[in-house]
Formats: sequence, structure tokens, C-alpha cells
Amino acid sequence: MAEVRTVSVIGAGIMGRGIAHAAALGGYRTILEDIMPASLRKAEGEIRANLDKAVELGKVTKQDADAAFGRIEFAGSVEEAARAADLVIEAVPEELESKIEIFTLLDKICAPNTILASNTSSLSVTEIASVTYRAQRCVGMHFFNPVHKMKLLEIVRALETGDDTIAAAAEVGRRMGKEVVVIKEAPGFITSRINAMIGNEAFYMLQEGVASAADIDKALKLGLNHPMGPFELVDLVGLDTRLHILEYLHRSLGEKFRPCPLLVQYVKAGRLGRKSGRGVYDYPEAAKPAAK
Repeated sequence: MAEVRTVSVIGAGIMGRGIAHAAALGGYRTILEDIMPASLRKAEGEIRANLDKAVELGKVTKQDADAAFGRIEFAGSVEEAARAADLVIEAVPEELESKIEIFTLLDKICAPNTILASNTSSLSVTEIASVTYRAQRCVGMHFFNPVHKMKLLEIVRALETGDDTIAAAAEVGRRMGKEVVVIKEAPGFITSRINAMIGNEAFYMLQEGVASAADIDKALKLGLNHPMGPFELVDLVGLDTRLHILEYLHRSLGEKFRPCPLLVQYVKAGRLGRKSGRGVYDYPEAAKPAAK
């Protein structure tokens, strides 16, 4: 099994910065990349704040938090971030074309033994890996939002993923403090497939006037013991991201995953969830422009 010492994360959005936080806390030299300087600054501030909060709650010592933060480097290009990496985790938006473009570039930049991982929540890792000359060293690593709190990591074995690659990814996950499940690639994997169906059905119920969004959320939390209601969750994940997943599952698995027209309408209206200030619910603080 290849030893991983340096982890590079491509994309400093919500998922990317969470993965970098977990990797650094796991003891890895961590390089977080984004082409937008503002995204890197925001990521740096949020990682520091989340580490400080963990210290405040007694989950991490101040010494360990400071050491983790000191292991994080920031890069403004994929080339700069990936050249020295033993494992590169791509965390760009959930669009197949974007992920294929990144993997094509990484395959040219990275050393032959570097493992390439995609943090896709539903797309085919086999298809993403097919654009490289290292399909055996490509794997899916599906983290969950917020990464620094969520315990699960789905490791996805694509058609040609090697056993050593699976073992190395699982070891990285465990050092990050994750509980690891290894699954054979299938559309939506485990969690995205089930979540997409629940969330889509909730939108159909809302569209039909069965109950309010708040009451549907309350029913699933109190009646089925879900930690979040389906609408609270989709606002956190992003309605556009959920729609992309449903469209892919609909193409792959058929009519039972046809996106609810109300969800499609919300996305067209720009109601994307917390990140846009409005989804199923309103988030007025998130919608405020940043102070100059």
C-alpha cells in the first residue's frame, strides 16, 4: 500500500475546505487549491474558526489545532497544488464535465503513483477515471457536509480501482477520523441514492399541498428519527446540487428518480439554499452583501 504524506484538495468551497480541515487534523501536509483568492481567504478563516470551536468544545487540544492549521498550505493553481501530492482529492462542483477536466489535468501533472480521488456524491468514478492513464489509482471518496463533523466516508471502487488504492484511501479516511464504508460503484452510491429519493418525494408532497415544509421536516425528524428534515438538508446541500444528482439518477435508473417540477422551478428561480440566502426556507443573513 502506497504511503500518503501529502494531500492536495482541489476546490476551496464548502466541501473542499472541510476535507482540508480533516486532512490536516489527521496529520497530513495539506495543500488547498482554488483559482479564486477570495475563496482561499474565506476557507482559511473558516478552518481556523472551526478548529478554535473544536478547542472550545474540548474535542481537540489547542496544541493539536494549531499544529493542524500549520500543516495547511494554500495554492492558486492546480499545478502548484498537485505536483507534490501523494493523494489529490477533487472537490469541484457536481458536474461531470468539470471533474473530467480536472482529472485530465491531474493525470498530466501528478507523479505516476499519485492517487486521484473524486469527492463526487453520485457520478460515475469509472467514467471520470477513463480520461486518465491511471484508472487503477482512481477512486471515489464521498465526504459529507459538514466534513469536520460528519463521521461517514463512502469509498467508491470504480471498475478498475486497485486494492492498494482502496486500502490507501481507507487509511487516509480513518486518520481523518472517519468511519469508512467501501462500495462498488453504482449510481448514487448508498446515501445519495436514498437521500435523493426521500428529498424528491418530500418536494412532491409539498407541491401537492400534503403539508407545509416545516411540518414535513418535523415529521421525519420526530417520527423517523432523522437528524435533519429533507428540506433543511437540501437547503444545506444546495438545491442545484440535489437537482444534478436527481437528473443523473433519472437518466441512470429511470422514472422513479424524475425530479419534482417544484424543485426544478426553485432552482430556476435561484432559490439554491443557504448559499444563496433562500431555498425552501429563507436565510436573510446569508443573502446580505459582504461589508466593504
